[in-house]
Amino acid sequence: MAEQEFKHLVRIANTDLNGNKSLYQSLTQINGIGFTFSSMVCSVTGIARDSKTGYLTDEQIKRIDDAIRFPEKFNVPAWMFNRRRDSDDGKDKHLVTSDLKFAHETDIKMMKKIRCYKGVRHILGLPVRGQKTRSNFRKNKGKVSLGVKKRASSKAGRV
Repeated sequence: MAEQEFKHLVRIANTDLNGNKSLYQSLTQINGIGFTFSSMVCSVTGIARDSKTGYLTDEQIKRIDDAIRFPEKFNVPAWMFNRRRDSDDGKDKHLVTSDLKFAHETDIKMMKKIRCYKGVRHILGLPVRGQKTRSNFRKNKGKVSLGVKKRASSKAGRV
C-alpha cells in the first residue's frame, strides 16, 4: 500500500489552508464559509469531515472547490447561500473570498449614494444597527482622557 503524500498547505478557493487541521475546521478559514456551509460541503462531496486537509488528493480538492464556487450544481438549498436575491440580478448566490468583500463594499457605497438611513450612519461614522451612542462606538477608547492640564511648576522656571 502506497503512503499518501502529505501537503502542509492546500489551496482551495484562492486561500491557503493548514494541512494539519481537519477538513471541516480548515474550510471555515475561507472568507464566506462558516461551520454550517463547511459541513454541507463535506457531506455533498462525500469526504469525511474529520479527514486531514493535507491528505486530500487533487481530485478531491477540485471537487471541494467546485462545491464552494457552484453550490447550486450540488443541489444545495438556497437558504444556505450568503447572498439571496441579489440586488443586481435577483439570483441566489454564495460569494467567497474577494467577491464577498467587493459585494459588501459595493452595497455600502450604494447605501451612501441613495442616502438611506444606514448609508447616512456609515457616512457619519456612527453605529449602523441601532447600538447606543453614548459611549460604546467612540474610537478613542485607549487614549487618555483630556482634562485640565496642570501648570508647570513655578520653581522650575526660577533660577
